[in-house]
Amino acid sequence: MRILDRYILKSIIFTFIGTVVTFAFLFILIDMFGNLQDFISKSVSIPVIIKYYISFLPSIIVQTSTMACLISVLFTYSSLNANNEIIAIRASGLNFWQITRPALVFALFISALVFLVNEKFVPQSSMINQDIRDTEIKVIPSQKGKGKPVIRNLTFYGLKNRLYFIDTFNPNTNELNGITIIGHDNHQNLVQKIVALKGKWTGIAWKFYNCQITQYNGAMPNSPGRMLISAEKLMDIREAPKDFVKQRMEVSAMNLKQLHDYIKRFSGSGAIKTINNLRVDLQQKITFPLRNFIIVLIGLPFALMTVGKRKAMTFTSIAIALVIGFLYYVSDAVGLALAKGGTLLPWQGAWLTPILFTLSALIIIFRNF
Repeated sequence: MRILDRYILKSIIFTFIGTVVTFAFLFILIDMFGNLQDFISKSVSIPVIIKYYISFLPSIIVQTSTMACLISVLFTYSSLNANNEIIAIRASGLNFWQITRPALVFALFISALVFLVNEKFVPQSSMINQDIRDTEIKVIPSQKGKGKPVIRNLTFYGLKNRLYFIDTFNPNTNELNGITIIGHDNHQNLVQKIVALKGKWTGIAWKFYNCQITQYNGAMPNSPGRMLISAEKLMDIREAPKDFVKQRMEVSAMNLKQLHDYIKRFSGSGAIKTINNLRVDLQQKITFPLRNFIIVLIGLPFALMTVGKRKAMTFTSIAIALVIGFLYYVSDAVGLALAKGGTLLPWQGAWLTPILFTLSALIIIFRNF
């Protein structure tokens, strides 16, 4: 590695670490003040609080890495520019790609790191964080230490084209209360409605109590057919208790394999819009780490510009690049919204912004350097 590369990379790394630490400190400080009353009233121990905030770290790294990477690169190159070092470097015959190589390699490394953290650590840490929150921080004092918290207002699409509405699910006893299940055919026509007061897992199947099953004609959804009322009935429901627990995991906390398996599992549910949204989220998980590299790529030309007063350009280039970073987030959100709305295909919505900004960055670079 050249001396120049080491010199630039050292500044970028130290600034990046400082920025991430600052973001993490501010996040923890704000969250701590928000939960201070719960910590005191629930008598949460110091080790539990430490574990709770350590579980936040993978998510903080993933969410703040883009801006931290951009700020560290822009700060380093703008400082070189302000001190006339960029002029000296360019006078030695180095082109844009040779000058920015340390930053681009660093951005690629951060993209790979974000992908790794998002895949290996975020899902597990999110579950730990949620478990501590439910069992130690937000739990009712009388229920503390009595197992997993009751899941309320559970709604999800299941197998056999069924939509589940569950008032409460107790994962400790595997009991359901307030059950409503809506069944559809492949054309989204109502074919069955199941209402039950209570459900319990027998170890093999679900047994519903005070159960009412209404069959509908798929071609005439407003015309109910025969109705069956049972005090007790074993149900043909493939979802086990562990599947109900998994519904709590947010898409943002799943890794690629978990989300792919989730989509595959429920792809036959008939919930076309929901499955499309999940496919958009899957594509976005692939493109998300790339934004570290792309935003740095489009921000670097502004940090190297030497037009006008160089010290003024330090602040101007940073401001312009930060605006570009904001526009990236907005453009990405619009693309994802269009894909979830059905205007674009899932891969088009997720890849629209990365491709657009990469092309824009290359055009700016080749026109100015």
